[in-house]
Amino acid sequence: MNWEAKIITHKGSKRIAVYFEKNIELIARIKQLEGARWSQSLVAWHLPDTDENRVRFRIAISEGKSALSQIQIGNQLVLKRFIEQIQLKGYSGRTLITYRNEFGIYLSYLKEIPAQTITVEDIRNYILFCINELKLTEATIHSRINAIKFYYEQVLRRERFMLEIPRPKKPLKLPKVIAPADIKKLFEATPNLKHNTILKLCYGLGLRVSEIVNLKIIDIDSKSMQVFIERAKGKKDRYVNLPESILPQLRHYFIQYKPTDYLFEGQYGGQYSIRSTQQIFKNALQKSKLNKVVSIHSLRHSFATHLLEQGTDIRFIQELLGHSDIRTTLIYTEVSDKNIRKIISPLDKL
Repeated sequence: MNWEAKIITHKGSKRIAVYFEKNIELIARIKQLEGARWSQSLVAWHLPDTDENRVRFRIAISEGKSALSQIQIGNQLVLKRFIEQIQLKGYSGRTLITYRNEFGIYLSYLKEIPAQTITVEDIRNYILFCINELKLTEATIHSRINAIKFYYEQVLRRERFMLEIPRPKKPLKLPKVIAPADIKKLFEATPNLKHNTILKLCYGLGLRVSEIVNLKIIDIDSKSMQVFIERAKGKKDRYVNLPESILPQLRHYFIQYKPTDYLFEGQYGGQYSIRSTQQIFKNALQKSKLNKVVSIHSLRHSFATHLLEQGTDIRFIQELLGHSDIRTTLIYTEVSDKNIRKIISPLDKL
């Protein structure tokens, strides 16, 4: 399948234009991408100039990126090999972008010093520079260390190269949970059938926003009352339970919207966008007048917490959420502890 992609300026905005001879399969795939448009004047499809689209259409990843454009020639080859190793290991496009950006900033810092000659002490000094001079957050420091570690241990095969460099302790951030009564208000504030169904499935199945937009019709099995979640985070498949209460609404939704492939499709067909899904939640939050700083991901947090409060075994919750490590799921025990909440403050006894 022959095609060509390049950066263009269309109506004052940077876009990625994709040129190819008419191909029904490729057109269908491009139409599923967020922001894809056909231009009669360009005689091409064009999409937003995002990192994900650059990776998807193999456009020179350093093009137009300030930190990456400052990398010296020798280390540009290092970055190329670094990216190729990530691709060979089958990491997701999002991980590739994160690692590429973090490692690229490190390479631009090195200037003319070849990355292969760097010592552990040099990296230690660089991390201290990130902490003391750049004032980066703990999460960003961890991300940068992960990218650098990947290069020296996975590309150059220097085992345990970064072992002596300590990581800054991350603050323990608890998941933001919405009370059942408030979740009910969110649903009541969303009369649109499609939007309401999206929110209910996000909460009722404990899904990430990427998982809800990736759902296909064939993933819903009303006989076994299960939903197949394909290639979720970490490229893991799993099954979740379909709530019985949503089944009549799902059937009504099918009749009214007649989706053909994805369970939730955009106005012109194809996959519903993550951004639109997030906006649905934001609108529901405003209309329900809930004074909370939460996102659509809080529906997933609430699903896990409410299951725990109902007495569900933590190992089953881990399986339903698709967590590889039980420690990730155990964070919900910090949020939901009915026994602690039953304790009466001595102030109330006065």
